[in-house]
Amino acid sequence: MRMPFQGKIERAQKLSSEQRAARDAHGRGRYDDELTPGDLMEKGDGCAMIIAAMITIVPACLIVLAILAAVGYFFVVR
Repeated sequence: MRMPFQGKIERAQKLSSEQRAARDAHGRGRYDDELTPGDLMEKGDGCAMIIAAMITIVPACLIVLAILAAVGYFFVVR
């Protein structure tokens, strides 16, 4: 008796082994048509992303820190 979806499982295993063989044949860890983030970004994009993250994250962290400091202050003073 065959398991349900046995044909799909076999096709998936065959495709996986073919992809592994192709990757090993190229000697690299990725395919030729696969894009990396470095392929899509320009020279200054990484720096701009870091600056944008800091502009977003730092004020939020400062607000949370101020709230925690205020709560701690009220526990100590009262």
